[in-house]
Amino acid sequence: MTGIFEIDEEHRQLFDIINETLELAENETASASGAKNLLRALKKYAELHFAHEEEYMEKLDDPELPRQRQEHKAFSEKLDSFSPESLDEENGKRILKDMLEYLSRWLYHHILGSDIMIGQIRPVKESEDPFAFTEKYRTGIKLVDEEHETLFQIIRETNDLIREELLHDKFDEIVAILDRLKEYTVHHFRDEEDYMERIGYDGLAAQKRAHQAFVDKLNEINLDDVDDNQQRYLTELVDFLLSWLVNHILKVDKLIPVK
Repeated sequence: MTGIFEIDEEHRQLFDIINETLELAENETASASGAKNLLRALKKYAELHFAHEEEYMEKLDDPELPRQRQEHKAFSEKLDSFSPESLDEENGKRILKDMLEYLSRWLYHHILGSDIMIGQIRPVKESEDPFAFTEKYRTGIKLVDEEHETLFQIIRETNDLIREELLHDKFDEIVAILDRLKEYTVHHFRDEEDYMERIGYDGLAAQKRAHQAFVDKLNEINLDDVDDNQQRYLTELVDFLLSWLVNHILKVDKLIPVK
């Protein structure tokens, strides 16, 4: 849940369509015509939802809008590759299962990694240091707070490095520090989840899904695929990483009981 009623309701509808797809894929007597109808319905509803979501973000002047548009476009292009006209009784079930796997993974990652950021807390005011781990981020759990502070520091170092002159000479160093960020993030999430498991926290499952969505985003970083806009890409990446971490701490981690 993003906390934005209209967006959450449309996400719910998308999941309903996926569940219908699942039921159809598991039904031995299902026909290709059912798959075709679901594909058409999904395409139509996804386009409607993306338009609503982007319109909402435009009104907020949300800085995440360009990234959202790119992700929406990628989803639509993937969905277009599932052509209803190509389905028949022989390949219908296989295509349905492929689509289901893709949609489930994409939606979880997109909602937990991107949509959860819509209209949310920006790191700090312009006059403040965005990379400072201040008292407002403390959960009261010693290990968690120490590791959060380290994550803030690694993101600061990443930002400092990409803003240095002669960026093209820093490529290997940037890759190395991003790898360090990935490794430490996985380490931190494991420690945090172990703590929640020890205290029997009922929000553990949701935390694991959010953590995995963020890790997947880190794993998708491939600087070899970035062309002449590498500087802008890296700057936007740091902004996203910091914004996600801030929102996750303030809205999710601070709900973890201190025991």
